[in-house]
Amino acid sequence: MKKLFIAEKPSVAAEFAKALKIPTGRKNGYLEGNDIIVTWCVGHLITMSYPEKYDEKFKRWSLDTLPFLPKEFKYEIIDGVKNQFAIVSGLLNREDVDTIYICTDSGREGEYIYRLVDMMANVQGKTRKRVWIDSQTEDEILRGIRDAKDWSYYNNLSNAAFLRAKEDYLMGINFSRILTLKYSRNVANFLKLDRAVLSVGRVMTCVVGMVVNREREIRNFVKTPFFKVLGKFENQGMFIDGEWKVNEKSKYFNSTMLYKDNGFREKIYAEELIEHIESYANENDREVIILANEKKKEIKNPPLLFNLAEIQNECSKRFKISPDETLKIIQEMYEKKLVTYPRTDARVLSSAVAKEIDKNIRGLCKFSILSNFANDILEKGTYKNISKTKYVNDSQITDHYAIIPTGFGNMNSLNKLSLAVYELICRRFLSIFYPPAQYQKFTIRFGIGDEIFVANTKICIERGFLDILNPIKNESDEEESSDSQSPEYIKMVSALRKGSKLRLDSLSIKEGETVPPKRYTSGSMILAMENAGQLIEDEELRSQIKGSGIGTSATRADILKKLFSIKYLALNKKTQIITPTLFGEIVYEVVNCSISQLLNPELTASWEKGLTMVSNGDITSEEYMTKLERFVGIRCLNVKQLNNQYSLNALFEKVSKEYKGMKG
Repeated sequence: MKKLFIAEKPSVAAEFAKALKIPTGRKNGYLEGNDIIVTWCVGHLITMSYPEKYDEKFKRWSLDTLPFLPKEFKYEIIDGVKNQFAIVSGLLNREDVDTIYICTDSGREGEYIYRLVDMMANVQGKTRKRVWIDSQTEDEILRGIRDAKDWSYYNNLSNAAFLRAKEDYLMGINFSRILTLKYSRNVANFLKLDRAVLSVGRVMTCVVGMVVNREREIRNFVKTPFFKVLGKFENQGMFIDGEWKVNEKSKYFNSTMLYKDNGFREKIYAEELIEHIESYANENDREVIILANEKKKEIKNPPLLFNLAEIQNECSKRFKISPDETLKIIQEMYEKKLVTYPRTDARVLSSAVAKEIDKNIRGLCKFSILSNFANDILEKGTYKNISKTKYVNDSQITDHYAIIPTGFGNMNSLNKLSLAVYELICRRFLSIFYPPAQYQKFTIRFGIGDEIFVANTKICIERGFLDILNPIKNESDEEESSDSQSPEYIKMVSALRKGSKLRLDSLSIKEGETVPPKRYTSGSMILAMENAGQLIEDEELRSQIKGSGIGTSATRADILKKLFSIKYLALNKKTQIITPTLFGEIVYEVVNCSISQLLNPELTASWEKGLTMVSNGDITSEEYMTKLERFVGIRCLNVKQLNNQYSLNALFEKVSKEYKGMKG
């Protein structure tokens, strides 16, 4: 009897055949040896059928046939891959095959791809085992085969995969049809189009909402000017810069002229303060007294490892490339055995991987740019206690651990951009085996009469992991500006004590104004989607966010790509900044007036969390499906009863003014 291995792609199938070291002969759509057969899908082979396949009456869009909620869903083989399906189906049902090893990508989507094939091929009486791997190295493939579990172990994951597809299908079909039927004439007439189809989806509509809401925050933002007073203080021929701050004794305490506690709303008051301080200083030999010099050590640990969202955000900032392009680059590296599986939400390692992590480090000894760091880690043995740190946590891993390098072998085949992304992953990985950076922070308070100035100085005293990450720093990274300060300056600042006297050199006014929120970039949008609509800048805080976001690591880039292609959103390729289009804002208005729940990131994320609960066995598929059908059914009924088509035109007019009369 033979064992059949089925992979998601031909290239992956070839890696399995190579790892098994069994001579195979190439056939049409598969490889066969003495006791094994290796075959492959070509991505999805099966898709859900459109409503007209249930009944011809559904071909014509009509309010009378909505909501469309079939009790049993129909599936069909995708045109263009029917030959490969026939080959795979024949192999799955071959009499001399007794065991099937499922080797599709280790995740919800990969599970779905195989389960559909198995269902459509009507496979009976075979043992099925699920191979779950994190990289395509030979060792990992063989481990995955050796540890393969019965496919029933993944039934909950399979249930969630089917539900995700049904959810996207039901919301997409019902909401796109009902909103198009109800409002397309308004939209088409306003935009001077022949016709307009309104595409609506669980995740994509929510993303449009996030972008439109941010754009409106920016439009409605009113700038507030402010004026700060800065002081330059001299000591031993060196200068310390401080900023005026109001205090209880100040003549401006509780003044309505203040902007916060360190500036003024109008320049005249800043000038008045300077005049007041200069007058006092000139009468007192320009003497300044140190009221306090608070010293504090600050430890900065290496950042957590990359998951897909984090690396997509980083590449968007550094290289100005889209999340979709980043995923393609890392997927290629995965298939070349250079990195682990990219579609992961985790930013930590598993305890099992941590035990053998020296293998990954040794591989980087051949990477000339980083070989010194890799050798240093191995010599000092700093990797040995990694399992006791925050970088290893089994409870924070669902399908896969973080993205880390697995080898060096195929690096020469990478282009310049891919090599830069690979270096980014390697540096982040190696940095966790280095000590934290250490800073000495000084908060110095200067007194001039009843007024106070504050100077904050931060000095890096131990660079630690920064030696690895610093060479690829970009403008948005924190600058250790104090690094360049001389030892004499550091000694001078350290020696300042309460009561020490300095000299006021000069005063100046710094003008500024409040700034509106930033537009999303393709990278920051991926992060915001991961965190259910919250763009959390602090990476430590992000790591603590529990629950599911909007979409999954495997789908977010494709969702953005689709929104650009249907022209709901626009992407500036040079800056990667995302803005809405007029069409996108009009769709937003339509949804907001009909099914506004689709614009709510938290609600959208709760659907994803529900799928996770199905995966974990916390709720049943039936419970989830009941909730889904009720949601779709009630929303369709509500839209049917609305009579707000004409009131939308005023909203369209208002929105169009922001686009300077350019419609479309």
